Amino acid sequence: MNRPTTGPDPWRVPVMVAHIPDTGLHRELDASAAERQAMADLAGVREVLSAHADLEIVPKSGGRIQVTGHVRARVGQTCVVTLDPIESEIDEDIDLTFAPEAEARRLADLIEEGGDEKEPPEVADPPEAIVNGIIDLGRIATDALFLAIDPYPRKPGVVFEAEVTALDPEDHPFAALKALQDNKQGKKKGK
Repeated sequence: MNRPTTGPDPWRVPVMVAHIPDTGLHRELDASAAERQAMADLAGVREVLSAHADLEIVPKSGGRIQVTGHVRARVGQTCVVTLDPIESEIDEDIDLTFAPEAEARRLADLIEEGGDEKEPPEVADPPEAIVNGIIDLGRIATDALFLAIDPYPRKPGVVFEAEVTALDPEDHPFAALKALQDNKQGKKKGK
């Protein structure tokens, strides 16, 4: 998953892959007030009122790790039509596979080249790389939250309608030329 924005990670919850038991881990995360403020600043929204992630981390074959679950958040934004403050609810599913860096690069190359008959057909996207033996659950939740934020939020029932005004037939780009022509013809008739 590519970061939609750049900058420091505002919500960090690192998990050492070596410490994940064969049975997996379940983690419930709640962002602190400082983390939510940092997320709001980075996402360019008025505020993040709450952010909660519920995640399952399960080891798979070949050193891969699957992270599934969802992130829920309440985001304070500004209506693009009325400029009134509004709140948006986010409930986004997460389903990512991680692999050791070398394996992630190899699979990304295979997918880019058109696939490999030995790989299972369900691998549509390359796995994310496990960097330095760590998977950051906070970053996963933040990425999912950022991708789910509506960039053009509107209050319920509000529709943008452009103001339409009737044009005066004499108010067009060639009106000045027509006036000059009429004036010139008027002078000819006046002779």
